[in-house]
Amino acid sequence: MTLCRPFTCRNVLSLIVSIVTALSILIAPAGADAEMSLDVQIGQMLMVGFRGCSVDNDHPIIRNIRRHHVGGVILFDYDVPSRSPVRNIASPEQVRRLVGNLRKAASLPLLVAIDQEGGRVNRLKERFGFPPTVSQQYLGESNDGATTERYARLTAETLADLGININFAPVVDLNTNRDNPIIGRLGRSFSADPAVVVRQALMVIDALHEEGILSAIKHFPGHGSSTGDSHRGLVDVTATWSPVELTPFRAIIDTGQCDMVMTAHICNDRLDDRWPATLSRTIISGILRDQWHYDGVVVSDDMQMQAIRDYYGLETAIERSLIAGCDLLVFANNSVYEEDIARRAISIIRELVHRGVISAARIGDSCRRIAKLKEGLR
Repeated sequence: MTLCRPFTCRNVLSLIVSIVTALSILIAPAGADAEMSLDVQIGQMLMVGFRGCSVDNDHPIIRNIRRHHVGGVILFDYDVPSRSPVRNIASPEQVRRLVGNLRKAASLPLLVAIDQEGGRVNRLKERFGFPPTVSQQYLGESNDGATTERYARLTAETLADLGININFAPVVDLNTNRDNPIIGRLGRSFSADPAVVVRQALMVIDALHEEGILSAIKHFPGHGSSTGDSHRGLVDVTATWSPVELTPFRAIIDTGQCDMVMTAHICNDRLDDRWPATLSRTIISGILRDQWHYDGVVVSDDMQMQAIRDYYGLETAIERSLIAGCDLLVFANNSVYEEDIARRAISIIRELVHRGVISAARIGDSCRRIAKLKEGLR
């Protein structure tokens, strides 16, 4: 598998600039330069949502990218806080232009993400001029390789044409509770059978990789058995979760095809009787890093969802997610809208480092993983 395009003089020059910039960040000397380097590294650990179908130099997200070195953005079609159908997506031409302007503003490669699972979770809708999609449940029930490859390839080609380089998909939660309000009812799971989930997910990932698109398997350690929606509050799966829900994550990681693992905002006393998964060192570092030896990027689900925001607060949530082992923190700005969230998050992380709660080396580990992830971007 390769995610790299053929070299041209322009590509080589761009690569050299990116390498030199990254090295200057990672090996900056002590003093003021080191402080700047820390801020850049922290900024790279954030992915932020924003409002607007176009951006200019005065747009808040452009300022976040340039001043705060924010490493990623996420696009939506609908603005939940204002209940507005206008957010970031209006047409293919508009999205292509928007993404191009966002990427031009970044001194380091920018992660541009979207949730394009298909079916109900589908930001690039037909009414905006994009191709039709089907749900993961439809693909799993069909369990036909040609069908899955066709739809997965169409999605990958669409994203590549727009310049979007991350799809927060596929969902590898098992469909163990078909009445689950956030997974089963929305048709987001391929199957209750781990073998079907793994087979289908790997076809989706392969198609994305062929077009240079990164993927994220979600929602670790398994959201399929829940009876609640973590967008709306704390969800406890202790009584419904089964260890078999780990199987698709482990199997895909073992293939070496896993770009990122996205965490779930669920409580599971069978794994950690104090913290939800996104904030749990026992779950993230204990299972992914220590037991499975996974050294790729761990990305949080949206840190502004009610399951986190209403119970832990921003400072505690950021501190615990970093202690847990998250590398990339998502602030989608689509449960609530906080225009200054990037600045606040950076300030909190910087203070945690200065107080010795989080080490500079820990920040460096995440920055290394993110930089490695970005090596495959087109």
